[in-house]
Amino acid sequence: MAASAEDNENLVPVTVLTGFLGSGKTTLLNHILTATHGKKIAVIENEFGDVGIDDELLQKNSKVQADEEIIEMMNGCICCTVRQDLIVVLEKLAKRVKAGTLKLDGIIIETTGMADPAPVAQTFFVDDKVKSFARLDGIVTLVDAKHIEQHLDEEKPEGAENEAVEQVAFADRILLNKTDLVSEEDLLRVEKRLKSINSQAPVQRCTKAEVSPDWVLDIGAFDLKRVIEMDPEFLNTDGEH
Repeated sequence: MAASAEDNENLVPVTVLTGFLGSGKTTLLNHILTATHGKKIAVIENEFGDVGIDDELLQKNSKVQADEEIIEMMNGCICCTVRQDLIVVLEKLAKRVKAGTLKLDGIIIETTGMADPAPVAQTFFVDDKVKSFARLDGIVTLVDAKHIEQHLDEEKPEGAENEAVEQVAFADRILLNKTDLVSEEDLLRVEKRLKSINSQAPVQRCTKAEVSPDWVLDIGAFDLKRVIEMDPEFLNTDGEH
């Protein structure tokens, strides 16, 4: 049964943040976790042991280390590290929200540099507990203006997907970061290339991943129909994607 508009209103909006290592995801998240934007955001790091959000930043800006996986920041945001299944952490947050001990304006899930965003996105359509608590609101892909072309051009073994192409194709919004490191001519060429892969997603230029939280949070941009046209197997979780 489709959720009514009113039900949808009550669900917590979720942004999935993708982009290769070095594209500026952690910088963007540090900015959201420390800026005064008045929103209560849970940031979920899905890094599985890569370099995560700066520990020192977490210590300096956190209130209480009550639960090692869920840390509350001074500005009211929450930082979670996923060491196990993403669904487990989402259910923990859901339990707190339902109990009234936590109010959330949104959730951001960071994926690893090499991750195809599809499996994370699927979680919001196939898991009933998650579906009753949160809705996928948008996939935002951060792109390093200087290195994206080499990532897109990388030859992959037969049958393997180019993750950079996948990340751009699935994006609802694209942040073209590190624009200060390349010329205007390069930027125009890169933007044209991004548009050739994904003509729908708006592209925002930025440096040091500085962008208003409103550009990445609660944007109402995810379109399941578009994704299924691109990837008919999207909701089929049995096989490998």
